[in-house]
Amino acid sequence: MADRVAVFLDYQNVYRGARDVFHDHQADPHWRGQFDPLALAQHLAQDSPFDRELTQVRIYRGQPVSDRDPVGYAASRRQHAAWLRRDPKRVAVITRPLRYPPGWPRHRQPGERPGEKGIDVALTMDFAVMAVENEYDVGIMFSTDTDLKPALEYVANRAAQRAEVAAWSAHGQHNSRLSIKGRRLYCHWVGEDVYQQIRDTTNYTHR
Repeated sequence: MADRVAVFLDYQNVYRGARDVFHDHQADPHWRGQFDPLALAQHLAQDSPFDRELTQVRIYRGQPVSDRDPVGYAASRRQHAAWLRRDPKRVAVITRPLRYPPGWPRHRQPGERPGEKGIDVALTMDFAVMAVENEYDVGIMFSTDTDLKPALEYVANRAAQRAEVAAWSAHGQHNSRLSIKGRRLYCHWVGEDVYQQIRDTTNYTHR
């Protein structure tokens, strides 16, 4: 029987990582760095010599608040709908409202931006609890956020499941990835050739 694979995507972290590795933050429009979560998860599930089946794609991200950022809110809703249409049985979008600086946006200070709150907690809880409840055999976490490491450590120490990670890789050079001291976690390095196949160039701010 094929191993059930669940992919956990820290979306904003993965998106920013793609922009860092494959794009120019200053020159490229904001949709450069977007990717198709289902296509990425399918690649990760197939990137193994073992018999595996992708059963879940879980996308974690901050949600713009409609009265603070109506354009961003509408764009994120369109993007989420596009993801879910691809495979509503396997794709899940988990959101938490963004946290805004005081007075934002009218009185925001230079460099101030909304921030995610609770997304890392939601991802780590699901990664661990779903392992305990035997909802997957292989959990692949795509993020470079070190706050997620406790969940990786917990699952890696279980005999019943396998914990793996994923990271972008450019021009044959390995980039930042999550790791656990004293343990060898398998890393799925995702290069530009794969990124070009799964990237999403849709501008979701346009209706």
